[in-house]
Amino acid sequence: MSALTSLPELDSTADVSAWLRQLADLTVAAVHPDTLVADRLPDPPAGRTLVVGAGKAAAAMAAALERAWQARCPEAPLEGLVVTRYAHGLQGQDHEGQRAECQHIEVLEASHPMPDDLGEKAARRMLEAVEELTEKDRVIALISGGGSALMTLPAPGITLADKQALNRELLRCGAPIRDINTVRRHLSAIKGGRLAAAAHPAQVVTWLISDVPGDDPSLIASGPTLPDATTPADALAVLERYAIAVPESVRHHLAGNHEAPAPSDAAFARDETVLLARAADALAAAQRGAESAGVAVRVLGDDLEGEARDLGRAQGHLALAAQEGLEQPLLILSGGETSVTVTGDGRGGRNVEYLLGLFDAVRGAPGIHALAIDTDGIDGSEDNAGALFLPEDWARAREQGLDPADFLSRNDAYTFFQGLDRLIMTGPTRTNVNDFRAILILPRTP
Repeated sequence: MSALTSLPELDSTADVSAWLRQLADLTVAAVHPDTLVADRLPDPPAGRTLVVGAGKAAAAMAAALERAWQARCPEAPLEGLVVTRYAHGLQGQDHEGQRAECQHIEVLEASHPMPDDLGEKAARRMLEAVEELTEKDRVIALISGGGSALMTLPAPGITLADKQALNRELLRCGAPIRDINTVRRHLSAIKGGRLAAAAHPAQVVTWLISDVPGDDPSLIASGPTLPDATTPADALAVLERYAIAVPESVRHHLAGNHEAPAPSDAAFARDETVLLARAADALAAAQRGAESAGVAVRVLGDDLEGEARDLGRAQGHLALAAQEGLEQPLLILSGGETSVTVTGDGRGGRNVEYLLGLFDAVRGAPGIHALAIDTDGIDGSEDNAGALFLPEDWARAREQGLDPADFLSRNDAYTFFQGLDRLIMTGPTRTNVNDFRAILILPRTP
């Protein structure tokens, strides 16, 4: 995606599909690490500066940090390692054409959303690295969405296979990320503030790019450097709520005395937390861009959750109602993180499932267009960021025998929009503030 800062006027000659794509580009650029890091640098400490981190934005955050560090304090030592998703490491050029490889911070890659042994090894190396630090040293933790699966270090007595099995079931049953990460934290040797506790007495400065509704810092990537307000009993309650079979090793661990570090723990006394970007910032950038192009904007919220298809249908009916008496273009925006309860064997992520629910609700109503993407560039586990549709796509779908209800029944929204050539392919954006949804409504023509 290109780093746009403005949008063209939306008039009767505009290419609406291109306009929506440019809106998405502008939105993602506003929350990319390249625009967020330079003004946040702390002064170098008396001792070492060690960078650790995990998430889909971790490589871009590390590269932006290195550039700013070399410009401001080139003589001060900098070292560390971060882990990101496969294909999210930086090679060659970043999105602004600058050299992107890190010279001092090692960038590792591992699996997401299903953790693997490389994520386990990366987490172990981070934990071992911070345990060597003193009170003269500082840790800069670069944390973004996706970090919980990528920074996987099972607690003693728990195996990686145990965590993989539970993770798979939690993802399939449609559990919200808050519940999933509650389980992950209490089965981990590094999450829930345990990385910061290991780094004590060094100061830990945490930079966050939030992908969680509500932006609670302790929930982003399961909070490896922040205290945890939940308990092992909460984690066990989540597993029981979704009727997930619990291995005996996991049940034994959660029944034991394995509380995460408390907020009052001395490990957090000197620590600092900086929220670099969140969904609200992305929506604000989209609103500014659209209003500058002469489009009215209504923001429904940056923290919407729920079943993706149900939210799509609800917003589709809202769009139909909003069109009544409309005199100028209206853009309805929302963010957050929906869920998909998987019952079929099709392909798709939550954004295309949301969009297909919306498509089925508006049924080609003239003047209603929509786009939905994951800001990280990957919708679920597929290769697309999301999709869009225009009013004429309803007739095109009927001509091709594409029935939205049939594809929804099989969780196969990817294949549906692929058939209409409406998938949006961006590749990894290397940021992540979760879902971005835009419904563009044009006044009805007489």
